[in-house]
Amino acid sequence: QVQLVESGGGLVQAGGSLRLSCAASGRTFTPYVMGWFRQCPGKEREFVAAITWRIGGNTYSAESLKGRFTISRDNAKNTVYLQMNSLKPEDTAVYYCVAAETYRGLYNYALSYDKWGQGTQVTVSS
Repeated sequence: QVQLVESGGGLVQAGGSLRLSCAASGRTFTPYVMGWFRQCPGKEREFVAAITWRIGGNTYSAESLKGRFTISRDNAKNTVYLQMNSLKPEDTAVYYCVAAETYRGLYNYALSYDKWGQGTQVTVSS
């Protein structure tokens, strides 16, 4: 069984930065893609960013977050990161790490991932 463990969430002031990490553990696991979704208070879960593993590390990001959020990976550690800069109060959300071992669909669709972390809270104060 594969577990995704997020870390790095917390409370930050508007304009600040945070870096989220997500490490995959458990059985031998080679992801096809890993990424992040988030759920803001009172809203549906939404795609944040994704990065492929075996095909050179192509990245995909929500248009509204480009320029502030950057996804990266460490293949050796089976870890994906989300660098979040210039944070705004509306970025307050639970951030979920996601992964899939095969291609299951478009990277911005939640159903394309069969592994989810427990989520980490990010709170941005104004």
